[in-house]
Amino acid sequence: MTIQWFPGHMTRARRQIQDKLKLIDVVIELLDARLPVSSRNPMIDEILLDKPRMILLNKSDLADAKVTQEWIEYFKKEGITAFPVDASTGTNVKDIPVQAKLLLKEKIDRQIAKGINPRAVRGLIVGIPNVGKSTLINRLAGRSIALTGDRPGVTKGQQWIKVGKEMELLDTPGILWPKFEDQNVGYRLAVTGAIKEEILNAEDIAFFGISYLMRYYWDALEERYGLQEFSKDADDSDSVIAIMEQVGRIRGCVVSGGRIDLEKASRAFLRELRAGKMGRFSMEAPY
Repeated sequence: MTIQWFPGHMTRARRQIQDKLKLIDVVIELLDARLPVSSRNPMIDEILLDKPRMILLNKSDLADAKVTQEWIEYFKKEGITAFPVDASTGTNVKDIPVQAKLLLKEKIDRQIAKGINPRAVRGLIVGIPNVGKSTLINRLAGRSIALTGDRPGVTKGQQWIKVGKEMELLDTPGILWPKFEDQNVGYRLAVTGAIKEEILNAEDIAFFGISYLMRYYWDALEERYGLQEFSKDADDSDSVIAIMEQVGRIRGCVVSGGRIDLEKASRAFLRELRAGKMGRFSMEAPY
């Protein structure tokens, strides 16, 4: 299955971002802590050019903490400020305005030296669909301003939002890119919920997700679904299907004749994985 999703509003969003760049002081790039590479739009560098930038590894509560720390060190070596956040609970969210001012310290100091009272920092939040931009904005603003939803493609336009007296944020729609050169990127994004389920084959996505957990997080998968008697050979498609069937049996996805509804079982598995029911996991590591 080839995974691709680039709705028309994403093309408009790219143009709108470019139009607003002259008003922006700092870019806040939101990535999924579970897959910082796959959730990082390669078009962003070309769109944003040399604007000061920080990276927030969101949904860090769902990611493998050890791997997330490796990513922070990796970005630090690249000269990029990066830190984990959890927009849902507010973990580390208060650090964002502080870090933004640190990035702009030289500019702010020059303004003060000239007797200019610095205005509120203007930040642009960018990220792919369903990475948590609107949830983060609402958390920063301390009220429900940005439309949120546990599905990609909720934000369709742009809006300026005040964060106290220190910061103003420009919310933008999530933007994917026209073509995934590596289809594994598409599968990782689909597993974590960044692509609309309506256009996906749930069985293919669940197959990919189960294979990954078998290889790197077997203990969590085994405990969740009682797989003590199952093979953990992720390269054996029969083993993966057997586990999908076990998920179906446990979750009541049995149809006439005792057969397992694999599509229903696949959707149940993906919901539980995305909700952290199998504990923390990361799908990419820097080394």
